[in-house]
Amino acid sequence: MAAFMSALESDLRALSAEARRRYPAVKDAAEHAILKLRSLASPDEIVNNQEIPRIFVMACEVKNAKLSVIGMSCLQKLVSHDAIAPSAVNEILTTLKEHSEMMDESIHLKTLQTILVLFQSRLQPDDEDNVALALGICLRLLESNRSSDSVKNTAAATFRQAVALIFDHVIIAESLPVGRLAVGGHVSRSTSITSDVNHNITRLELLDLEVNSNGPPLMRDTATEPGKLGLHLLEDLTTLAAGGSGIWLRFGSIHRSFALELLEFILSNYAVLFKRLISFEQVLRYKICSLLMTSLRTNSEIEGDIGEPFFRRLVLRSVAHIIKLYCSSLTTESEVFLSMLIRLVTLDLPLWHRILVLEILRGFCVESRTLRSLFQNFDHNPNNSNVIEDMVKALARVVSNVQYLEFGEESLAAVAGMFSSKARGVEWILDSDASNATVLVASEAHAITLAIEGLLGVVFAIATLTDEAVDDGELESPRCYTASPAKCIGRTAVLCMSMVESLWLIILDALSLILMKSQGEAIILEILKGYQAFTQACGVLHAVEPLNSFLASLCKFTIHIPIEVEKRSVMHSPSSRRSQQFVDQKEGMVLTPKNVQALRTLFNIAHRLQNVLGPSWVLVLETLSALDQAIHSPHASTQEVSSAVLKANRDSSGQYSDFSILSSLNSQLFESSASMHLSAVHSLLSALRQLSHQYMTSSSSSMTQTSNQKFGIVRFCVDRMLSILINNLHRIETLWGEIAEHFLVLCNCSNTELQAIALAALDKSICAVLGSDHFHESAFTKSADTSNNSMDQSNLRSLERIVMSPLNDLYFSSRSFDVRIGSLKILLHVLERHGERLRYSWLGILKLLRSIANSTEKDLITLGFQSLRVVMNDGLPSVPAYCLHECIEVTGAFSTQKTELNISLTAVGLLWTATDFFVKGLAHCSEDQINGEKESHVRLCHDEVAVVESNTIESDKLLFSVFSLLHKLGSDERPEVRNSAVKMLFQTLGGHGQKLSSPMWEDCLKNYVFPILNLSSHLAATSSKDEWHGKELGTQRGKAVHMLVHHSRNTAQKQWDETLVLVLGGISRILRSFFPFLINLHTFQDGWESLLLFLKSSILGGSKEVALAAINCLQSTVLSHSPKGNLPPVYLKSVLDIYEAVLQQLSKTSNYKVKQDIIHGLGELYTRASAVFTADLYKQLILVVDFVVRESESANDNFEAEYGHVPPLQRAILEILPLLRPTDQLSSMWVFLLRALLRHLPAHDALLGDAKDFPEANDVSDLEKPLREELVMNVNLSSQSATKITSSLFMEKLVPIVVELFREAPVEPMHEILPDLIHSLRRCMTTRRDDPDGKLWRVAVKGFQHIMTAYIRKSSATLDSDVKFSKTSRIHVWRAVADMYEIFLVGQCGRALPSNVRSEASCEADESLEMNILDFLGEKLLGSEIDIPLDVAQRLVCTLDQCASRTSCLPIETVELMPAHCSRFSLTCLQKLFSLSSCETGDSTTRQYERSRISIMTLNSRCDSIIGKFCADENTLGGRAMPSSREDELVFVLQQLASLVIHPETASYLPLPPQLQQGNVVKNLKRRTHLLVLFPSICELVTSRIPKVRELVQVVLRLTASELGLEKEKIDSSG
Repeated sequence: MAAFMSALESDLRALSAEARRRYPAVKDAAEHAILKLRSLASPDEIVNNQEIPRIFVMACEVKNAKLSVIGMSCLQKLVSHDAIAPSAVNEILTTLKEHSEMMDESIHLKTLQTILVLFQSRLQPDDEDNVALALGICLRLLESNRSSDSVKNTAAATFRQAVALIFDHVIIAESLPVGRLAVGGHVSRSTSITSDVNHNITRLELLDLEVNSNGPPLMRDTATEPGKLGLHLLEDLTTLAAGGSGIWLRFGSIHRSFALELLEFILSNYAVLFKRLISFEQVLRYKICSLLMTSLRTNSEIEGDIGEPFFRRLVLRSVAHIIKLYCSSLTTESEVFLSMLIRLVTLDLPLWHRILVLEILRGFCVESRTLRSLFQNFDHNPNNSNVIEDMVKALARVVSNVQYLEFGEESLAAVAGMFSSKARGVEWILDSDASNATVLVASEAHAITLAIEGLLGVVFAIATLTDEAVDDGELESPRCYTASPAKCIGRTAVLCMSMVESLWLIILDALSLILMKSQGEAIILEILKGYQAFTQACGVLHAVEPLNSFLASLCKFTIHIPIEVEKRSVMHSPSSRRSQQFVDQKEGMVLTPKNVQALRTLFNIAHRLQNVLGPSWVLVLETLSALDQAIHSPHASTQEVSSAVLKANRDSSGQYSDFSILSSLNSQLFESSASMHLSAVHSLLSALRQLSHQYMTSSSSSMTQTSNQKFGIVRFCVDRMLSILINNLHRIETLWGEIAEHFLVLCNCSNTELQAIALAALDKSICAVLGSDHFHESAFTKSADTSNNSMDQSNLRSLERIVMSPLNDLYFSSRSFDVRIGSLKILLHVLERHGERLRYSWLGILKLLRSIANSTEKDLITLGFQSLRVVMNDGLPSVPAYCLHECIEVTGAFSTQKTELNISLTAVGLLWTATDFFVKGLAHCSEDQINGEKESHVRLCHDEVAVVESNTIESDKLLFSVFSLLHKLGSDERPEVRNSAVKMLFQTLGGHGQKLSSPMWEDCLKNYVFPILNLSSHLAATSSKDEWHGKELGTQRGKAVHMLVHHSRNTAQKQWDETLVLVLGGISRILRSFFPFLINLHTFQDGWESLLLFLKSSILGGSKEVALAAINCLQSTVLSHSPKGNLPPVYLKSVLDIYEAVLQQLSKTSNYKVKQDIIHGLGELYTRASAVFTADLYKQLILVVDFVVRESESANDNFEAEYGHVPPLQRAILEILPLLRPTDQLSSMWVFLLRALLRHLPAHDALLGDAKDFPEANDVSDLEKPLREELVMNVNLSSQSATKITSSLFMEKLVPIVVELFREAPVEPMHEILPDLIHSLRRCMTTRRDDPDGKLWRVAVKGFQHIMTAYIRKSSATLDSDVKFSKTSRIHVWRAVADMYEIFLVGQCGRALPSNVRSEASCEADESLEMNILDFLGEKLLGSEIDIPLDVAQRLVCTLDQCASRTSCLPIETVELMPAHCSRFSLTCLQKLFSLSSCETGDSTTRQYERSRISIMTLNSRCDSIIGKFCADENTLGGRAMPSSREDELVFVLQQLASLVIHPETASYLPLPPQLQQGNVVKNLKRRTHLLVLFPSICELVTSRIPKVRELVQVVLRLTASELGLEKEKIDSSG
């Protein structure tokens, strides 16, 4: 308030200052007012003191512009702050009237501003005079020619505001609902008709409550002064609008447009006055309506304002407001108005006029409540005309006339552009001044656009009202399915149904025409929205005919666009409609944006109305099938949609291609069936079946291309039925029958392609049901508690049976082979994927498989067996116990079928899986469970034979079933099958035998194991030996060409022998695994004896393969258990007896392979079972081997020896001999073993010694007796009368083995057998003379060194032990050594033996060997500490001397012919003598002294002989040259004599002259006494002609002088 008081004081000062000169009274009053103002505290005090307002009025009265402006400004402030008393209003208005007559524009504007402030304040005039005065001021300024435009505009605005304030005051005064509705003026269209409808719904909800009430409101007369004032004003405005004068306003005529605009404003914003106050209603009825009716006349005589577009627009808006707001009270007038508007559309009026009318009609259409009110008051009322229908027809006529326009195509393009602009938010405005052709086309397009929008508004209004009916409960939601929809009884629902029935055909024809003609994306989208809205409304209202018609029309725009427009789209039932001719896919099909949007609209409708479409689904499905073909066609494509439409109407999925989106929508439609009502799903399935059947029956008579398209439709139907099934697995029980029945119908049709489609779908359907969580949960409940879930289990049983039953139906009832094949493929897939979930359909499945096994079709058997293989490999745990026997029988049926051999073999292999399962105990089920399953099965399958036993099924019974089947298959005529069965039988017993009980094993041995051996043996013996011909492959030159059959299986007997081999192998496996357990069974001993007899006969009389298998059976049994000590000796004895008997009977045959295997077996037998062998068993083994050796020596077919190869049998003997070394517990058998081997080397008189080492006659077997007799005979026979000498090849291999065995023998048997061994080796060495190039003497030489080394080593190791040998035995050993050296060295070494041309390397090797044995004699024997008897040592030294005398003993004439190696050998022997004679004092031992004494005597004699021989030969030769060998020998002797140093003890044994044997002389000798003995002979060489000899003689003589102490230095010193 302080600010207001301050501003007022400031204005007073300004007023005082302005009036200071010319108007002193005003100045004084202003100053007085300032003083008075300072004494006041608030505006209320100013009201009580009118001096201050009076000064401002005084300022205005002087009519000075500046003072008037200041005064009116201050008056405005005072009025605004309620600081003026009501009594001053008249004075103020009078002053304002005076100012309005002034010529100053600012004064006019300030005057109008003050009037408006007065009307807006609480001082608003309430008496008629003041109001009329104020409004008159405004009208005068408005109509005055002297007023500027700004003044006129301000006056018009002020008048409008004043009128509004007056009528607001009337409403308050009459106690009417307060508030004005902003429905006046032009409402701009939004971006879509849907938005317009929604906007108008919100706006019109605030209108007259009569629309929502059941009766009209109570009306009354005007009772207040403001009401009367408002009435007078309304009457004057009506009169002014009609062109008359305002009586109450006391003003002449004004522009009718301005008055009409005010009337339009009052009608639109103050409807409550006309609906509650009678006087206002009468003015409206009789004056305003009359005015508007008159104004609607369109004759050309009318001129002035009434003919202007603006006035026409105001008239039409006013009429629109009356129709919208007052049609219930002014029914007749509204009907007249509507009829006139509809008539105006048809008249030949200017385009702008028609457009104005169409805008009004569009407004009626897009406002759902207005449309509802109009339809309810007129069309729905039988007493009134159908104005809404006529209006819609008028709009449709405007739309349909486009095809008759001269510029129809251009107009349609312009219409599309207008819709596109609207989609972008750009409003198109008509330019009434334009007259060119372009504007004409645009105007026509604008009119058509308004008509289209009006029709769409009707559509959306109906849809909106239908939604309201649904919200109010009058109609069921389309999401809620109603099998038999009730008749519409709700007010809104009935109204909607009537609107649909009366308007749908008109709307459909118009919209379909535009949709067909237009290509603009925005207009297409709007029309398709209309299609969707109207179709959904029809679906909710269950208006079948409109629904089908709209769907049929929509479907035409999805894939195929018709060429001609159908004038009427009558669709009474979907079944009467035939799909359009499909586009040739090969020519390429392009989906336009119209097609894509139409398809999207169709998807939206189908989603929305999925529960209420019913039979109409056929229309949708035909279109979707065509879409499906287009999607999968390589020739189809889509056009791109503009970015504006994409932005406005597509979501984020628009980034994908249209085909991808459409495909996704297509799939989602059927996936949403999971939320559909069950009856609705049945309707959808029925439509799919109908469509599929329709094209299935017509495909056979169609052309190929059309037929393929129809196949595509059938495939589409099948795929969608499958999709529905997959998405409705939670209620599959009620849907399966319908789906499966249709699939079976397709399977039984004659077309193979349709059969394939149906079979694939049936496969997926069954797998989907069995793989569903619903089925899995039900199956899981089965194992939980069957007593509490009997109903669920019954449902599960029923479900599983009906799901699997189509397979049996197809196989047993179909005549098509392909269908039967397909059913088996389905069964295979089901078992592979979901076999573990099956419970109650196994008997049916197994029955089917059994029938397949009995068929003769290869393909059927193959597929059926694949299913069986899945069951046996993976499905046995899920097979009920009572079906396991059936599984085995079915497997047996496949094993015995003759169509496919591989299947029989594989079926036999499946039995392994079964036995493995049975043995693990997985087949055991509780008795309650089995009985429960049996009872349920019998109850459900009363027409089948119940084969389920009442007691618990045990695994042993199942195993015996398998064994019985395998035993039966073991006699199958097909060798492959019986061999596989035999393998499987023994593999099963071997693999699971540890889990079988003793009674089961006895049954197996009694009934299966040994019987199958007897059976196979009998069948093999009785089988044919005729040679088979292979399979006939064809003919060549008139002769049949057969496949080659290998000779090993070209007869039946050979193939049965193969089976016998497998039987023996199986028995061998069982014996290897369970022999210790089986020998305790009662039935085993008899079986073992019969087995031995069979093995013996098989080895002797069977084929080579059977014989080898029999040997392996014996071997493996013994070898497996002997190392573990689980084999009693009696069984080992029985095996040796078998071998002994077999070898005796095979001695006259040439079956070397069997003998060879037996020999190898004996070696392995002893190696693995040595712990079980006793001395008797070992002797028997050695004698058996010895017998085989003798037999091999006497064989006549040792042809391999001629080529330098050891025969296989002897090679086998040589391989096992090292293995036969006696163990520690058989150490006494070393001598027996070595002597048995030595008899196969060259013999000697005392080779084997006494016969006491061999068993007595009564203690040996039949095989041992002749051997013993022969051994004893050899004792008394010389080597010349011995048996035939074994092949040198064999002896060459035998000698190293004997040597190695000797080296491993203990020292006692070694000492005992050594003489005999040395003698045998000596005989081998002597073969050098007869066969110098042979290897026998060489290996004998090496062997001798090895055995002597080993003997010396072990003998030295036993010196300190308790082992003592007799002197005689040791002498016997060393004499044998001496004999060997005497014979071999003297007779064989260092001599020129006859031989073939030998290589230098071979000669060097032989010489090296001779030197080695010579070195061994000199170093290892004579040069060591071995206790060698003196006589033996003397013999050995003499042997060396004899060898050393080779060169000197030869005559001078022949010495030159001697090879060089002979000379080298003699010199080496001579060097050994020198070495033995040399003995150092500190390092010598007693034995060395002894051997030195023996050697020095022999050496002196040999040196003397060599020197004497040289001197004689030199004299004989005279002047001739001495042979180099003789010269070298003498030089070597002289050199060695010079270097030789002997021990004094050795020197004492030399034959010195008596004069040198005196003590002092001997004491002074220097250990070269041997030179004194040879001094005379050396002196003979002084005269030799050879200088080197003379030099050496000089050296020797000096040494001799030195030995005697006669050195030259000593002689000089003594002299």
